[in-house]
Amino acid sequence: MRMVDLIEKKRNGAELTEEEIKFIIEGYTNDDIPDYQLSALAMAVYFNGMTQSESAHLTMAMVESGDQIDLSAIEGIKVDKHSTGGVGDTTTLVLAPLVAAVGVPVAKMSGRGLGHTGGTIDKLESVAGFNVEINNDEFNRLVNDNKVAVVGQTGNLTPADKKLYALRDVTATVDSIPLIASSIMSKKIASGADAIVLDVKTGSGAFMKELEGAKSLAKAMVQIGNEVGRQTTAVISDMSQPLGRAIGNSLEVKEAIDTLKGKGPSDLHELCLVLGSHMVYLAKKAESIEDARMMLEEAMNNGQALETFKTFLAAQGGDAAVVDQPEQLPTATFAFDVKAKESGYVSEIVADKIGTAAMLLGAGRATKDSTIDLAVGLVLNKKIGDKVELGDSLVTIHSNQEDVQDVIDKIYESYSMTKEDVELLPLIYDVINE
Repeated sequence: MRMVDLIEKKRNGAELTEEEIKFIIEGYTNDDIPDYQLSALAMAVYFNGMTQSESAHLTMAMVESGDQIDLSAIEGIKVDKHSTGGVGDTTTLVLAPLVAAVGVPVAKMSGRGLGHTGGTIDKLESVAGFNVEINNDEFNRLVNDNKVAVVGQTGNLTPADKKLYALRDVTATVDSIPLIASSIMSKKIASGADAIVLDVKTGSGAFMKELEGAKSLAKAMVQIGNEVGRQTTAVISDMSQPLGRAIGNSLEVKEAIDTLKGKGPSDLHELCLVLGSHMVYLAKKAESIEDARMMLEEAMNNGQALETFKTFLAAQGGDAAVVDQPEQLPTATFAFDVKAKESGYVSEIVADKIGTAAMLLGAGRATKDSTIDLAVGLVLNKKIGDKVELGDSLVTIHSNQEDVQDVIDKIYESYSMTKEDVELLPLIYDVINE
């Protein structure tokens, strides 16, 4: 088998076999196939796409290139959730204890954030003492005991995907639906889940800005999951503005606590119930999505979700007292209000610019070596559709530096106002499960 023949085959629009795809991924991972040849193949895929079978074979070849997490010691159907990203995405902090509270095992592998705000691990480390460096046996034990645990990503999970993504990033082949879908799904499958719920974002703050692109990506990922034996559902949700109101690590933990009490922002509350309902249903803990939602609402209302969060934090060394006393979380020295310069209705919040404003404060990482300030961030006091009077606070800045003019300027750039009522976009656009 020669790589040049496989490049030519794909260039001409033919379908690669499972054996050929394994040859390519193994050869590239082992440095037997050079970058320039895989670049040529990636460009051929970019223009010609991949069949459903090709995408599934590519995904599994990348899964098999490194470690695979064995969760067989955990009782029950393990359901993982993945979000394609956005600004102020606090869902995992709410979903993990909420879904666990109704008896669904949540064995979550998460990473650190590179971008606007920290990843799930960074957010949880706002809680003093919280530890994600636990071995596989301890991880499995915690999930069996408490139905929930979160661990940091292993260094050798899907090395082929890491290598291929770095190449795609410098060869203008990132925006290929089959390659994006295979990249995401390879990590989810290697993490050991039995079933997967995907939160695919669309809108100005999302990777997939257009709804049709988000639907195409969702369908591709669902097809891959189902093809390789993982029940997979995708929820397409709105990211035309930040989700919830808090952007920043400890601020998002506070918001998650409020949401688990049933007192969080309406969009975050609703999205968590939608995603959680599909997780519970795939875990076969409920007969229908509607029954699953009722179970989750009851867990919020009777306090079980909050108690599960406390147990989860304490079991991994965290100070669970912050749940009842969130003022113990890292707190910024200064708070500044960004005030409206006119009256009207908020018509737009450019999520990417708001995210950049948070990163300027130190809430996120500009490079992988950047240090995150867990205390800083933004709280949005006005969102799209809200009525605003001159002088009202649009955003509260939580900062450990006094000079935040660049952040204020970025926030003003992010907000647009109109004199007319604003029609809100849907929060949930579609659910795809086949």
